[in-house]
Amino acid sequence: MAESKTMMTLPFGPLAPLALAAALLMSGCSLIPTYERPAAPVPTTFPGDPAQPGSAKAAVDVPWQAFFSDPRLAGLIQTALDNNRDLRVAVLNIEQARAQFDVQRAALFPTVGLSTTGSRSEPNSARAYSSSAPKVSSSYSAGLGVTAWEIDFFGRIQSLSAAAQARALATEESRRATQISLVAQVANGWLTLAADEELLAITRQTLATREETLKLTKLRFDNGVASELDYQSAVSLAENARATYAQQIRLRRQDENALALLLGAPVPASALEGLAGDNGGLASVRAMPDVPAGLPSDLLTERPDIRSAEQQLIAANANIGAARAAFFPRIALTTSIGTVSSDFSGLWNGDGTRAWSFAPSLTLPIFTAGANSANLASARVSRDIAVAQYEKTIQTAFREVADALAGRETLGEQARAARAQAEAEGTRLRLSDLRYRNGVASALDLLDAQRSQFTARQTAVQTQLALLQNQVTLYKTLGGGWTSSTQQAGAQ
Repeated sequence: MAESKTMMTLPFGPLAPLALAAALLMSGCSLIPTYERPAAPVPTTFPGDPAQPGSAKAAVDVPWQAFFSDPRLAGLIQTALDNNRDLRVAVLNIEQARAQFDVQRAALFPTVGLSTTGSRSEPNSARAYSSSAPKVSSSYSAGLGVTAWEIDFFGRIQSLSAAAQARALATEESRRATQISLVAQVANGWLTLAADEELLAITRQTLATREETLKLTKLRFDNGVASELDYQSAVSLAENARATYAQQIRLRRQDENALALLLGAPVPASALEGLAGDNGGLASVRAMPDVPAGLPSDLLTERPDIRSAEQQLIAANANIGAARAAFFPRIALTTSIGTVSSDFSGLWNGDGTRAWSFAPSLTLPIFTAGANSANLASARVSRDIAVAQYEKTIQTAFREVADALAGRETLGEQARAARAQAEAEGTRLRLSDLRYRNGVASALDLLDAQRSQFTARQTAVQTQLALLQNQVTLYKTLGGGWTSSTQQAGAQ
């Protein structure tokens, strides 16, 4: 009976072919261009900052637990690190990128598989030579082997693997940048709530003062001492205070909703303790330490977004090596060893016939209609794009730090002046109210003093908020908010 030999592939053929394959694999070369980090297209120092060395720790060396020492804010940040959906997606992106790298790297190794096949056919071709042959032909086989394993002699698969690894590292850096941004957003959101509480208290006090003035003006108007112009002006200011109060309540609730979105959970009551009341607001916030700006070159190692852009550049550079390798031959190896038998039981009881095969192949591109050249040109352009994006990321980081430094230099004096103006307007209001009650000043003078004092107090709070948020922004732009001590706390 004729026997058909259907087998699976196996990398373990004769020892000589395997030794040859191992030698080819070990001697594989890389066509990836030598990577050189592009020069940073920014000045060597920040504007207005001499970058003198100091004893203070750099922002990247200050954990967020030490920078945001207020326990109410620290609890919120930890909640956000545990529950924020954007951060969770960033963590899952890392796992996906690592899996893709493992898939690409697996192509460097042979894939071993086991298979069994069987077939029965009629008529049996052997009957043409022997009338005693069975009418039905049977054939069974079992084999172990590998099919079309590409020996990476010119580094094509290694280049693709290097690109996948760089993309995975870029994803990890993006996750760190996401955490830094999240920490800063939660801090700014909580500071905004503190300012909202202070503005609400100011608006309530202003509304009470204007209602009292309205009552007094109404009494004087009814007795013919004040004119209707004074009365209507008092009504207008009182209604303006009511509208501002309603608006402030709405903004307060919207800011709390925005913070809850960052947290991935409702804002706990413990985070709002002490923010309301006379001694609440921004005055109750624990001070944050100052951090040195350092040099612009420090950003290259401290900013995760810059490191992520550089890894994308490395990946694009590795893709050039894969595109170059496409011009060279591809060597693939198919080898197998197995057993064939006309009976299925013969595969396992030793009655089968041992068979093996070794089939290397070589494919040399001769005419591809310019496809390989186009792929190489595309890879080089992608590398140039990645260079431009890397440089733009550095420039953006430089601008963010420079803006924060400009704020640190000026907002302190602006906040001091705003507080002094608010105190002066408060004194002016008390004097105007005293003069009005004694009939020395007009109602218009009093109402103008109330309006000016309300605006000055609001400005003082808003400027103080800008000062504190600028500290947070400077800490963020310098790469603070991510350290090795926070890695496990942030990645769940």
